[in-house]
Amino acid sequence: MNAIIDFMNTIFWGYVLIYGLLATGVYFTIRLGFIQFRHFHEMIRCVIGSKEVTANGISPLQALTVSLASRVGTGNLAGVAVALHLGGPGAIFWMWMVALVGMATAYAESSLAQLYKTTGPSGMLRGGPAFYIARGLKAPWAGAIFAVCLILSFGLVFNSVQANSIATALNGAFSIPTFVTGLIIAAFTGIVIFGGVKKIASVAEIIVPFMAGAYLLLAIIILIMNFSQVPGVLASIIGHAFGWHSAAGGVAGGMAAAMMNGVKRGLFSNEAGMGSAPNIAAVAIPDPHHPSSQGFVQALGVFIDTLLICTATAVIILLSGVMDTAPDQTGMALTQSAMEAHIGGLGVYFVALAIIFFAFTSIIGNYSYAENALVYLGIGGPQWIMGMRVLVLAMVVWGSVQSVSTVFNAADASMGLMATINLVAILLLSGTVTKLTKDYLAQRKAGVEPEFRIAEYPEISDGVDHHIWK
Repeated sequence: MNAIIDFMNTIFWGYVLIYGLLATGVYFTIRLGFIQFRHFHEMIRCVIGSKEVTANGISPLQALTVSLASRVGTGNLAGVAVALHLGGPGAIFWMWMVALVGMATAYAESSLAQLYKTTGPSGMLRGGPAFYIARGLKAPWAGAIFAVCLILSFGLVFNSVQANSIATALNGAFSIPTFVTGLIIAAFTGIVIFGGVKKIASVAEIIVPFMAGAYLLLAIIILIMNFSQVPGVLASIIGHAFGWHSAAGGVAGGMAAAMMNGVKRGLFSNEAGMGSAPNIAAVAIPDPHHPSSQGFVQALGVFIDTLLICTATAVIILLSGVMDTAPDQTGMALTQSAMEAHIGGLGVYFVALAIIFFAFTSIIGNYSYAENALVYLGIGGPQWIMGMRVLVLAMVVWGSVQSVSTVFNAADASMGLMATINLVAILLLSGTVTKLTKDYLAQRKAGVEPEFRIAEYPEISDGVDHHIWK
């Protein structure tokens, strides 16, 4: 089993997804006319345009915060440190590049999720890749495979990984037994997820801006305190990205290592093209009432995750100088050492608290995706959802005290298959994305509030809920 799983991960993450996700981002960037650069202001407008919450959906801001809750996890702290250790400062440049093109991919998949959304059994709006694969491509079997993979990876195993990170951090900082931490996390998780998607959205709307804001504020303070070093750090990032500077410390491989590790970190962190964020994007009531509106919102999520939060971690590490004094350190240990170098002993506690917020919000965000997948599979009734919630809590407790590599590797393979299916789907539906984009931008150019009417596009109307887009 280990050999099979390792082989699948090598294929998915070593070849298919690294190049596939990057190529897809470049493809949509070009086909949509560099939409993420030319219409960045539209992303802001679509987020702050409306805070209205309806009985069957959530607001655009809530959809953004839930997707950020899932995107922003321990990888933003430890993953960036690993990229710097293996790829050097140049990895940050390539992380930026992959996020910039990934914004177009995120726009495409979330626009499709909005277009093909429908009303679930409880009246709540539902949608995501499984739905647009089944309705747009007429391949319900592929949608079912996607949904099962999503439940296994995001719904169950990755939540145990996040719980393990919290338990380990609290044990190291405050000597709290991991089992006790697991029970506490499960209790708080239960309070949130038993309230359903709307409860998750309301909690994320409060916690995510607070945790992201506090982390970014500290990074800005550190940057100001070390302002004289900033030009040198920027020169180092650019120089190492193109192999102009020699590698140092634990870094090996020069430009190639910088590019590969930066690309991986960017892709894994922002999840653009993975098919995760579209699950919550579909639940939003977009304002303007057009599928592209939520596409702009989720493109902004990629920008915040990678260009802001991952960059904040990189700045904290690079300005600390610990990569030179302790070249063997990597992961969370490197981030903690860097924080200690800046703010002393409080650094360990700050990182521990950051892990708690980042990982906890990832758990509730990931669960919301799994609930959508249950609805697609036709098992979205109260008893099935209750069973899923109980299973998630059990995985949280289990993950806090265990670390079984085989299970985690299997989740990686599951996510790899899920992402591959999603990439094929959005590329096949790229013509539909183009139609939506042209329709939205044409209305904006004409000075009217964009509103999508499916009757004007009979060629893509099959599989679309006409009641939603009448």
